[in-house]
Amino acid sequence: MELEPVIPFEPVIVDNIPSGKQWVGQVKWDGVRMLLYYDGTHVRLVNRRLNDRTAQYPELQQIEQFCTAQSVILDGEIIALDQGKPSFHQIMRRDRAHKTSSIPGLVKEVPITYMLFDVLFIDGRWVTDLPLHKRQQLLESIIRPGATVQLVTSTPDSTALYDVMVAHQLEGIVIKDLDSPYAVQGKDDRWRKKKNIQDLTAAVGGVTYRGKQVNALLLGLYDADGKLWYIGHAGTGKLNTEDWANLTRLTNELKVAERPFANVPERSKEAVWIKPWLAVKVHYLEWTRHSTLRQPSIQAVIQADPASCTFQQ
Repeated sequence: MELEPVIPFEPVIVDNIPSGKQWVGQVKWDGVRMLLYYDGTHVRLVNRRLNDRTAQYPELQQIEQFCTAQSVILDGEIIALDQGKPSFHQIMRRDRAHKTSSIPGLVKEVPITYMLFDVLFIDGRWVTDLPLHKRQQLLESIIRPGATVQLVTSTPDSTALYDVMVAHQLEGIVIKDLDSPYAVQGKDDRWRKKKNIQDLTAAVGGVTYRGKQVNALLLGLYDADGKLWYIGHAGTGKLNTEDWANLTRLTNELKVAERPFANVPERSKEAVWIKPWLAVKVHYLEWTRHSTLRQPSIQAVIQADPASCTFQQ
């Protein structure tokens, strides 16, 4: 039986951490959301945008090493560490690998861990209608944790967990209702997330140069009418010299004469406009009163539909 990919349940952003015995907190990992589908014969890995990532993570193919189910759909986050902390930049090196020849080297260079937190389907039946606490019990009964696969720990003290995330400058927490079923393609406050680090995915509508190489990106978000609004520029972050060289080559092919932004960016005189085809993950401190980002920092160039880079994200 072939298992068709589904859009996973998403948490909503909140400012306050809920209290009560029905709530548990989990670490919000700075990785890529990934569902694993095993039909009894083949393993597939599909991200939340329904893009296949099976080839990028060959170490998860031997499912019998960590899961006893005869068929299953698992939900979790694939992470890569850098100096002991989850690094979105590092996991993007794995996730963006499309040359088959480069993957074995990256497996050794950038080891990953699949942090599992839910199960949707097990041994021929859907379990999405079960409450979270029962799905967690099922998950624990079929998973054998190891170096590559771990179970995400839940804690009843979400506030204390958040304080730990702040102290270690980690991304934040997800707070979940233990009685909640799993809403495929859903997003509501039975799952909530409180971020320590502000982040978003932005479209790139222009670049500036130092010499012949791109040194900063002009960022934008789309409104409900499909207009792209400039929200700031960024030239710092996790990108290395090779990343900037690749961006220079890419953006040279995307140059356009007309400004793609509805408003006028502050660096218009220096800017070269490009078709908003690229997307980047950005960390930032806060929004300014001019509706731009304060201290934006580029974490990675990602494969995302730029049209999904909206203010509503």
